[in-house]
Amino acid sequence: MHKKLVVFLLLAFLLLMAGLSIRAVNRLDHDSTREGTATIAVVQINGPIGGVSSWMENSSSTAGDIMEAIRKAGKREDIKAVVVRIDSPGGSAGASQEIAMELERLREKGKPVVTSMGDVCASGGYWIACSTDHIVANGASMTGSIGVIMQLSNLEGLYGKLGIRNQTIKSGEHKDMGSTSRELSAEEEKILQALVDDSYQQFLEQVQKGRQEKIAADKLLEIADGRIFTGKQALELGLVDSLGNYYDAVQQAEKMAGIKGESKLEVINAFSWWDRFKLGMFNPNLFQQGGFAELKY
Repeated sequence: MHKKLVVFLLLAFLLLMAGLSIRAVNRLDHDSTREGTATIAVVQINGPIGGVSSWMENSSSTAGDIMEAIRKAGKREDIKAVVVRIDSPGGSAGASQEIAMELERLREKGKPVVTSMGDVCASGGYWIACSTDHIVANGASMTGSIGVIMQLSNLEGLYGKLGIRNQTIKSGEHKDMGSTSRELSAEEEKILQALVDDSYQQFLEQVQKGRQEKIAADKLLEIADGRIFTGKQALELGLVDSLGNYYDAVQQAEKMAGIKGESKLEVINAFSWWDRFKLGMFNPNLFQQGGFAELKY
């Protein structure tokens, strides 16, 4: 009887948390009920940005899904502009670059693209924003974090205490570089630092390209040390174009597309109920996938 009660209470707790998580996520789905002669597509980027998704990863921001949504917006003649709603601290460098490339291809087709920043649009999220025509931030949005990070863990001491001994057979000296069972050599640190430096230079070039004539190169170097800014500070620095909320971004997209009157909004990569459940339930820091170290924006 006691075990049944525990199981019942656990299930009730999970159902309650699922309900709260679904309510907590700002889907903006109600916007699709607006009437209008022209359509503005909304692409959502929520949570950490990655290339692939696991079943318990709390992110809608997988590069493949987002690129597919962007390409869909490019093919549809009724869609005149796109609002990219970003609420993300960043993530995979490669995934951020892939999404940005698709946005630039969309702009080449003559469709304006406007970024709407949510609570956070930093690092890889800001990389993506730099590939849009206009960036709208809330005054309290957290943005910036221009930089690159690679984190490695050395668990050699812990393995020794647990009596775990790793044996590695490799084809080359650096094939196990980044292994948790040993320290990096001085040469390996140089190799990885070179990767980070090269990726950082790419980030600077992305910001310079996206913010042409809005922030000087020397000023960018001064602030591109990983620090974050409020939306208001970012406006003063030239990192964003205007302050406002989601609907202000929609109005900006309408203006740039030459739409008269109110447009119909369509979220073309809206969450499923399972996505919303994961966003509320799972902490990405607790469920990191294993494997080699990853460059992150």
